[in-house]
Amino acid sequence: MSVRQPLADKIRPESFDDFVGQEHLKARITALGNANRLPSLLLFGPPGCGKSTLALLLARQTGKNWLRVSAPEAGLQQLRKSLTGVDVLVLDELHRFSKAQQDFFLPLLESGEITLIATTTENPSFSVTRQLLSRLHVLRLRPLSRPEMIQLARRGAESSGFTLEDQSYDFIAGVAHGDARTMLNLLEYVAALPEESRTFEKLRSALPEVVIRHDKDGDNHYELASALIKSIRGSDPDAALYYLACLLEGGEDPRFITRRLILSASEDIGLADPMALQLAVACQQAIEFVGMPEGFIPMAECVVYLALSKKSNSTYAAYLAAAKEIKTNGPRPVPLHLRNPSTKLQKDWGYGKNYLYPHSYPEGHVEQQYLPDGLEDRHFYQPKEHGMEPRIAAWFRQLNKRKS
Repeated sequence: MSVRQPLADKIRPESFDDFVGQEHLKARITALGNANRLPSLLLFGPPGCGKSTLALLLARQTGKNWLRVSAPEAGLQQLRKSLTGVDVLVLDELHRFSKAQQDFFLPLLESGEITLIATTTENPSFSVTRQLLSRLHVLRLRPLSRPEMIQLARRGAESSGFTLEDQSYDFIAGVAHGDARTMLNLLEYVAALPEESRTFEKLRSALPEVVIRHDKDGDNHYELASALIKSIRGSDPDAALYYLACLLEGGEDPRFITRRLILSASEDIGLADPMALQLAVACQQAIEFVGMPEGFIPMAECVVYLALSKKSNSTYAAYLAAAKEIKTNGPRPVPLHLRNPSTKLQKDWGYGKNYLYPHSYPEGHVEQQYLPDGLEDRHFYQPKEHGMEPRIAAWFRQLNKRKS
């Protein structure tokens, strides 16, 4: 056994009896393990909860030829070659495959050529295609509880040849937030410390302030995403690229990032450059088609374009103003002339009466009331003087001048 073997791998259980956690799934796991044929599975849960360990235990129990690969490192061409003679495929981080790449597995599962045991930290409703999801049994794993984390911490310390005070185990288990891999990484750090530095008080100051890993379910995940968007809003392409790289190199799902970019294109750039939204949507489509790791190329282009674009949040602010009015005073009745008279009775009530059809008038516009009574003079949309918005809103400004 290699002395450089990570502690998490060193103490990985060889049997279900040593597996810690997921008590709510134990009966189902036992049934699956005892079945004549293991169905294809998707193990969904947060980092460090035991997905890969459980997948490996199930694969070994089949007694068939199995292979473990990681989606970020496996291209389809390489994967095709590797699957020769393989009965069970353990695939980590399925969500890192694009939808087009996920389609590769459909005929293999349909024919029963392989059994797929995939893992994901992302909600499969959004990260896995509907066609593939329908062919998988989904098991949802939970973060490990504090007692379960402490149990693993003791096992890890014992395997590393040292022991700690009870409160030290509790402290290390707490800062790992249910992520066993993070906790075992911390224990490896502790193992390298002098014995006199392993007291509880010294450990509190000796442990790294932040675990050097991008935690997609922790504060760091949201801090980096926030920094990316604020750098775009602040028109700093260098900072935006830096935080994009932090997210991607840390293992962030590119779909999460492209969703944020699409929102930024509408919220922060808006009508100052309507092309920004088109480019952000095109970036999202490119990611789905190309997948990773090459997907960073269109994402970098999109991030720089958004950062360099003129900014306007006028449409975002306009919606918030309209929503505030509704939340404060409630929705008001639609003017009768704007209502569609679907029945004779509604027509008798005055629905649609005196409605003026704008296309029947010069310039495709005619003055009439659209907002409900009491709001006739309210202006939720306030154009800004940035980028293309003045030209886009020029006619709107002209109409407002006629009213005043």
